[in-house]
Amino acid sequence: MGDFRAIVIEQEKEGSRILAHTAEVRRVTDDFLMPGDVTIAVEFSDLNYKDGLAIAGRPGVARVSPLIPGIDLVGVVESSEDPRWRPGDRVVLNGDGIGESHHGGLAERARVRGDALVRVPGTLTSGQAAAIGTAGFTAMLAVLALERNGVDPEAVHAAGSSVLVTGAGGGVGSVAIALLAKLGYPVTASTGRPEQLAGYLTDLGTTAVIDRAELSDEGRPLQSQRWAGAVDSVGSHTLANVLAQTNYGGTVAACGLAQGPDLPATVLPFILRAVSLVGINSVEAPAALRDTAWRRLATDLDEEALAAMTRFIPLAEAIPAADDILAGRLRGRTVVDVRA
Repeated sequence: MGDFRAIVIEQEKEGSRILAHTAEVRRVTDDFLMPGDVTIAVEFSDLNYKDGLAIAGRPGVARVSPLIPGIDLVGVVESSEDPRWRPGDRVVLNGDGIGESHHGGLAERARVRGDALVRVPGTLTSGQAAAIGTAGFTAMLAVLALERNGVDPEAVHAAGSSVLVTGAGGGVGSVAIALLAKLGYPVTASTGRPEQLAGYLTDLGTTAVIDRAELSDEGRPLQSQRWAGAVDSVGSHTLANVLAQTNYGGTVAACGLAQGPDLPATVLPFILRAVSLVGINSVEAPAALRDTAWRRLATDLDEEALAAMTRFIPLAEAIPAADDILAGRLRGRTVVDVRA
């Protein structure tokens, strides 16, 4: 099939410490790809926090070297040894180890496991599917968790409460807001840039915006009840405070650790207020759940809201954009057109 372009990371490590790191666009051949039963002509990938860490040479994401980063891809099947997939099928893959231990989506071609693929719903374009990506997929899993645990929009309204979304300016937060708003939930957004992002977050559907400083410091184990539920991508003291402020019987879906992986909390919200903490893992989600989430995304995510939170960049620009996403300078979703 000839050679193709890819971002390639190479690292030298001593234990978990990275001694040397490079990330550059190269031309590679099919022999460079790892084993898999489906080969895909990639159209789009996107930039997630994990991708930023990998490209910038931060520890904890890239587990092999060399590695093509990119934990998402959208494209068209070129060849398949898996009978479920045929040439011409339009597919999306989120997680499953790509961009971490297996070559990922920031390349013009990929070879992956057929088990992990999902057919792109016919109502979505390839660009829209990439804009959703792992961030949107994770947000949908979090919303599904709230629904399973009885966080109902009518009940939230009746209680005069709202659903909190932390890290609201990021990809997970932006999609979660748009989903919750379309489903009828009142949404409060927490962000470190309230003045800068207030208009953007309001356009996505938030009913209130708060400064993340209200949640980011150490707080009491139990606090005034404010939230019927929450989608948290921040962790650490923020998640502890969210739990302490969640209403009786409420649910918090935890899906990130931007502030840190620690949870400096007590059991009091769980045993005195019956609060539920649900972990969201998008990487290892089973096929049936992946299909459900993507079907819901195709119907429950407003197209205009998705367009408003999305920008497109060419492949080479993903390298400098890694520093921007780590520094919190990006908002919403950044899609990488690997063909450009």
